[in-house]
Amino acid sequence: MRLKIPTSFRIVRLPCTGKLDVIHVLRAFEKGADGVFCVGCLEGDCHFNEGNFRARKRIEQAAQILDKVGVGGDRVRMYNLSSGEGPLFAQYATQMVETIKALGPSPVRLMMEKSQAA
Repeated sequence: MRLKIPTSFRIVRLPCTGKLDVIHVLRAFEKGADGVFCVGCLEGDCHFNEGNFRARKRIEQAAQILDKVGVGGDRVRMYNLSSGEGPLFAQYATQMVETIKALGPSPVRLMMEKSQAA
């Protein structure tokens, strides 16, 4: 079965979402991302014990930072799925892209494009 995800969607693989740091999320925006969507193991099912709990906390921290600087915390989300839930992953990816389209381009990206044009 081939799942369809939006073409604007980029996947970055990590050995565990526990390796995700707030700086990685913020750097994605710095490099032009309009949103970040993190998918980890089901809660209580992490192969590395608590990696998905750490990732959720870091995504929440990134959302708070993005709210404070005016980018918007709604641009980051965390989901927990099992490896067998591919169709649900595709559905969440599509929903995330629709949410980001409704929010419009990231203010960080707009500012970068404006400074490069000048």
